[in-house]
Amino acid sequence: MPERRRIVSPPPAAPFWSGRVARGWLLAAALSVALPPQVLPQSSDSTAADPRQRMQQLDTDMEGSAAEQERLAGEIAAIKGDRAKLNSALLDTVIKVREVEASLDASEQRLIQLGREAADIRDSLDARRDTLAEVLGGLARLGQHPPPALLVRPDDALQSVRSAILLGAVLPELKAETELLASELAAQERVRQETARERDALAELKGSLAEERRRTAALIDERQKSLEAGEAALLSEQQRAAALAAEAGNVRELVERVEKEVTAARKAAEAAKASPGEADQGPAAKLAALQNPARLSPGIPFDEAKGLLPLPAGGALLKAFGAEDGYGGQEKGVSFGTRTEAQVSAPADGWVVYAGPFRSYGQLLIINAGGGYHILLAGMDKITVGLGQFVLSGEPVAVMGQGPQLVSSVGLGTAQPILYVEFRKDGNSIDPAPWWAASESEKARG
Repeated sequence: MPERRRIVSPPPAAPFWSGRVARGWLLAAALSVALPPQVLPQSSDSTAADPRQRMQQLDTDMEGSAAEQERLAGEIAAIKGDRAKLNSALLDTVIKVREVEASLDASEQRLIQLGREAADIRDSLDARRDTLAEVLGGLARLGQHPPPALLVRPDDALQSVRSAILLGAVLPELKAETELLASELAAQERVRQETARERDALAELKGSLAEERRRTAALIDERQKSLEAGEAALLSEQQRAAALAAEAGNVRELVERVEKEVTAARKAAEAAKASPGEADQGPAAKLAALQNPARLSPGIPFDEAKGLLPLPAGGALLKAFGAEDGYGGQEKGVSFGTRTEAQVSAPADGWVVYAGPFRSYGQLLIINAGGGYHILLAGMDKITVGLGQFVLSGEPVAVMGQGPQLVSSVGLGTAQPILYVEFRKDGNSIDPAPWWAASESEKARG
């Protein structure tokens, strides 16, 4: 009688449902059902562009095209000699710059969050590296050879029962592992696509910010040219102010001396005393007065401007008024962390009575707002207004640098530029919080 043949294809070295190979086949079979098409391995000759190359290309293209330069030149020519139009253009561009900077901050925060999410997914996949290898290996084998038929010895009923029991116990566990792996791979692809879109948006925002900054610089240059025409004595005035700054022991002494001994600052102080503004206006009248770009004196008295003034720069509050200063005293002003090269604007109408370096303040700008009030701005890299100049609330007056420049900023533990703002009344520091506009005061509170 011929020998009965056993049908096994192919004969495994060990029971079929044991070992790494069996797990690979089961995972592959389950994965072929559970895994979304967009995360299945695909062969392609194309490679994704390196997002860093896109950012580097943007960073090297900040000078502007010839068409943009021509447009700026035409805009300047159109408003040349018209102070109201020039001021209006400056105020508009500061608003646009601030909006773009805020969008950049939000975009960068989204990229940071996406980076964290991507890192979490990578950590999870790394922890499941063996399972991933089994799944992908099983997929590759499925593509070349179908899985072997689950055949057992026909004369071994007990083996059939045992295999069926083992298959029923193992498959749900493998299916759960496969579904988890599929969701992780799908999440990884989603994060990758969102990151690429966010980087593209960030690149566009950087280009927009560079364009708005070029426009601001051109408008500021035209403003200063129109103001300095016929001011041959300005250089000697600045030198005199610098000499007084070297001799002054503190800010109060500096203000008193420059407003007495520097002609431009003295005229500004006299103008501040002679122009108290129109008091007792209603809210609508106050806003209208502050929106007139042709004004040559404060639209309203400084003490009437509470709740109406914009922050001088976008950024997070780092130190509040009255907080411990780290030297046993209290903060006399507020400190904001800004973007690099951020535009700084005047918080209120007033006359510039000092602009230059001063002791630990670095670059210091002092604005006489009238009524005994002075505004101090420090920590900037460059001041773009001059002695005696009248500035409007929201008008650009300085530019931040690449990092902190204040001596007092060392303990803040940040590498970003820091803008220091101090309000003074009759020589004494006061809390600026009541003056900020409603939305601005929320930002100042952090």
